[in-house]
Amino acid sequence: MKLIFATNNAHKLREVSQVVGDRFTLLTPRECGITEDIPEDQPTLEGNALQKARYIYERTGIDCFADDTGLEVDALGGEPGVRSARYATDGHDDEANKRLLLQRLQGIENRAAQFRTAIALIIGGEEYLFEGVVRGEISHEELGDGGFGYDPLFLPEGRAESFAQMSAEDKNAISHRGRAVRALAEFLNFELL
Repeated sequence: MKLIFATNNAHKLREVSQVVGDRFTLLTPRECGITEDIPEDQPTLEGNALQKARYIYERTGIDCFADDTGLEVDALGGEPGVRSARYATDGHDDEANKRLLLQRLQGIENRAAQFRTAIALIIGGEEYLFEGVVRGEISHEELGDGGFGYDPLFLPEGRAESFAQMSAEDKNAISHRGRAVRALAEFLNFELL
Protein backbone atom coordinates (compact mmCIF):
# COMPACT_ATOMS: atom_id res chain seq x y z
CA MET A 1 0.00 0.00 0.00
CA LYS A 2 1.36 3.43 -0.94
CA LEU A 3 1.09 6.32 1.46
CA ILE A 4 2.59 9.78 1.33
CA PHE A 5 4.29 10.72 4.59
CA ALA A 6 4.14 14.52 4.71
CA THR A 7 7.77 15.08 5.63
CA ASN A 8 11.06 15.66 3.89
CA ASN A 9 12.92 15.02 7.17
CA ALA A 10 15.15 12.00 6.49
CA HIS A 11 15.44 11.19 10.23
CA LYS A 12 11.66 11.01 10.65
CA LEU A 13 11.24 9.02 7.45
CA ARG A 14 13.81 6.44 8.60
CA GLU A 15 12.24 6.14 12.08
CA VAL A 16 8.71 5.75 10.73
CA SER A 17 9.76 3.27 8.02
CA GLN A 18 11.39 1.06 10.66
CA VAL A 19 8.16 0.96 12.68
CA VAL A 20 5.70 0.58 9.79
CA GLY A 21 7.73 -2.11 8.04
CA ASP A 22 7.78 -3.11 4.39
CA ARG A 23 4.06 -3.71 3.99
CA PHE A 24 3.69 -0.01 3.18
CA THR A 25 5.61 2.04 0.65
CA LEU A 26 6.17 5.50 2.07
CA LEU A 27 6.49 8.31 -0.43
CA THR A 28 7.71 11.81 0.35
CA PRO A 29 6.00 14.97 -0.86
CA ARG A 30 9.00 15.64 -3.14
CA GLU A 31 8.55 12.25 -4.81
CA CYS A 32 4.97 13.33 -5.57
CA GLY A 33 5.90 16.72 -7.01
CA ILE A 34 5.33 18.86 -3.91
CA THR A 35 8.49 20.88 -3.38
CA GLU A 36 7.11 23.91 -1.53
CA ASP A 37 7.03 24.18 2.25
CA ILE A 38 3.90 22.59 3.66
CA PRO A 39 2.08 25.01 5.97
CA GLU A 40 1.92 24.23 9.67
CA ASP A 41 0.67 27.32 11.46
CA GLN A 42 -1.99 25.87 13.74
CA PRO A 43 -1.92 26.34 17.54
CA THR A 44 -1.89 22.59 18.33
CA LEU A 45 0.05 19.51 17.26
CA GLU A 46 -3.18 17.89 16.06
CA GLY A 47 -4.08 21.00 14.05
CA ASN A 48 -0.67 21.07 12.36
CA ALA A 49 -0.79 17.36 11.53
CA LEU A 50 -4.26 17.73 9.98
CA GLN A 51 -3.25 20.87 8.08
CA LYS A 52 -0.24 19.12 6.53
CA ALA A 53 -2.17 15.94 5.65
CA ARG A 54 -5.01 17.94 4.07
CA TYR A 55 -2.51 19.98 2.06
CA ILE A 56 -0.94 16.82 0.60
CA TYR A 57 -4.25 15.04 0.00
CA GLU A 58 -5.84 18.04 -1.75
CA ARG A 59 -2.88 18.30 -4.15
CA THR A 60 -2.35 14.63 -4.90
CA GLY A 61 -5.51 12.67 -4.06
CA ILE A 62 -3.17 10.01 -2.62
CA ASP A 63 -3.77 8.57 0.85
CA CYS A 64 -1.36 10.22 3.25
CA PHE A 65 -0.42 10.99 6.81
CA ALA A 66 1.41 13.76 8.60
CA ASP A 67 2.77 14.16 12.07
CA ASP A 68 3.67 16.96 14.39
CA THR A 69 5.73 16.49 17.50
CA GLY A 70 6.33 18.68 20.49
CA LEU A 71 8.46 18.57 23.59
CA GLU A 72 6.32 19.76 26.50
CA VAL A 73 8.20 20.79 29.65
CA ASP A 74 6.06 20.97 32.80
CA ALA A 75 7.98 23.81 34.51
CA LEU A 76 7.74 25.92 31.34
CA GLY A 77 3.97 25.60 31.03
CA GLY A 78 4.26 23.11 28.17
CA GLU A 79 6.93 24.99 26.19
CA PRO A 80 8.30 24.59 23.62
CA GLY A 81 5.24 22.52 22.61
CA VAL A 82 3.88 23.20 19.14
CA ARG A 83 6.85 25.53 18.50
CA SER A 84 9.48 22.89 19.34
CA ALA A 85 11.18 22.97 15.92
CA ARG A 86 11.18 26.79 15.90
CA TYR A 87 11.71 27.47 19.58
CA ALA A 88 14.78 29.70 19.28
CA THR A 89 14.47 30.80 15.64
CA ASP A 90 12.18 30.32 12.66
CA GLY A 91 14.89 28.26 10.95
CA HIS A 92 14.68 24.79 12.55
CA ASP A 93 18.00 25.29 14.39
CA ASP A 94 18.39 22.26 16.68
CA GLU A 95 21.47 23.62 18.44
CA ALA A 96 19.88 26.99 19.19
CA ASN A 97 16.68 25.26 20.39
CA LYS A 98 18.61 23.04 22.83
CA ARG A 99 20.63 26.00 24.15
CA LEU A 100 17.47 28.05 24.75
CA LEU A 101 15.74 25.17 26.53
CA LEU A 102 18.71 24.60 28.87
CA GLN A 103 18.92 28.33 29.50
CA ARG A 104 15.23 28.57 30.43
CA LEU A 105 15.54 25.57 32.77
CA GLN A 106 18.64 26.89 34.54
CA GLY A 107 18.08 26.74 38.31
CA ILE A 108 14.78 24.82 37.96
CA GLU A 109 14.69 21.49 39.76
CA ASN A 110 11.46 20.13 38.25
CA ARG A 111 12.64 18.99 34.82
CA ALA A 112 9.68 16.69 34.08
CA ALA A 113 8.65 16.70 30.44
CA GLN A 114 6.98 14.68 27.75
CA PHE A 115 7.40 14.19 24.05
CA ARG A 116 4.06 14.02 22.24
CA THR A 117 3.35 13.12 18.61
CA ALA A 118 0.07 13.60 16.80
CA ILE A 119 -0.49 11.81 13.47
CA ALA A 120 -3.27 12.70 11.05
CA LEU A 121 -4.16 10.05 8.47
CA ILE A 122 -6.36 10.62 5.43
CA ILE A 123 -7.59 7.47 3.68
CA GLY A 124 -10.20 7.80 0.96
CA GLY A 125 -11.04 11.28 2.21
CA GLU A 126 -11.68 10.10 5.80
CA GLU A 127 -9.57 11.65 8.56
CA TYR A 128 -8.18 9.85 11.62
CA LEU A 129 -5.95 11.01 14.49
CA PHE A 130 -3.41 9.01 16.52
CA GLU A 131 -1.26 10.06 19.46
CA GLY A 132 1.91 8.83 21.16
CA VAL A 133 3.31 10.16 24.43
CA VAL A 134 6.42 9.36 26.42
CA ARG A 135 7.14 10.93 29.81
CA GLY A 136 10.62 11.70 31.06
CA GLU A 137 12.83 14.58 32.10
CA ILE A 138 15.29 17.06 30.66
CA SER A 139 18.94 16.43 31.52
CA HIS A 140 21.26 19.24 32.58
CA GLU A 141 23.52 18.67 29.57
CA GLU A 142 23.54 16.93 26.23
CA LEU A 143 24.04 13.17 26.47
CA GLY A 144 24.94 11.16 23.36
CA ASP A 145 25.29 12.06 19.72
CA GLY A 146 22.59 9.97 18.06
CA GLY A 147 19.06 10.94 17.17
CA PHE A 148 18.09 14.50 16.33
CA GLY A 149 16.42 17.56 17.80
CA TYR A 150 16.06 17.42 21.58
CA ASP A 151 17.06 13.72 21.79
CA PRO A 152 20.37 14.41 23.64
CA LEU A 153 18.44 16.23 26.40
CA PHE A 154 15.50 13.85 26.90
CA LEU A 155 15.74 11.02 29.45
CA PRO A 156 12.66 8.79 29.12
CA GLU A 157 11.10 7.44 32.32
CA GLY A 158 12.68 4.27 33.58
CA ARG A 159 15.79 4.66 31.43
CA ALA A 160 19.28 5.86 32.39
CA GLU A 161 20.17 7.06 28.91
CA SER A 162 18.92 9.82 26.63
CA PHE A 163 17.20 9.14 23.32
CA ALA A 164 20.50 10.18 21.68
CA GLN A 165 22.36 7.38 23.49
CA MET A 166 19.93 4.65 22.40
CA SER A 167 19.98 2.55 19.26
CA ALA A 168 17.26 3.42 16.75
CA GLU A 169 15.47 0.15 17.64
CA ASP A 170 15.49 0.88 21.39
CA LYS A 171 14.29 4.43 20.86
CA ASN A 172 11.50 3.37 18.47
CA ALA A 173 10.31 0.77 20.98
CA ILE A 174 9.44 3.43 23.57
CA SER A 175 9.33 6.79 21.78
CA HIS A 176 6.34 9.06 21.28
CA ARG A 177 6.63 8.78 17.50
CA GLY A 178 7.08 5.00 17.70
CA ARG A 179 3.90 4.72 19.79
CA ALA A 180 1.88 6.94 17.45
CA VAL A 181 3.16 5.14 14.35
CA ARG A 182 2.39 1.72 15.86
CA ALA A 183 -1.18 2.93 16.52
CA LEU A 184 -1.35 4.10 12.89
CA ALA A 185 0.08 0.81 11.55
CA GLU A 186 -2.28 -1.24 13.72
CA PHE A 187 -5.22 0.73 12.37
CA LEU A 188 -4.04 0.28 8.77
CA ASN A 189 -3.40 -3.43 9.24
CA PHE A 190 -6.58 -4.36 11.09
CA GLU A 191 -9.19 -1.77 10.16
CA LEU A 192 -8.52 -1.18 6.48
CA LEU A 193 -6.81 -4.22 5.00
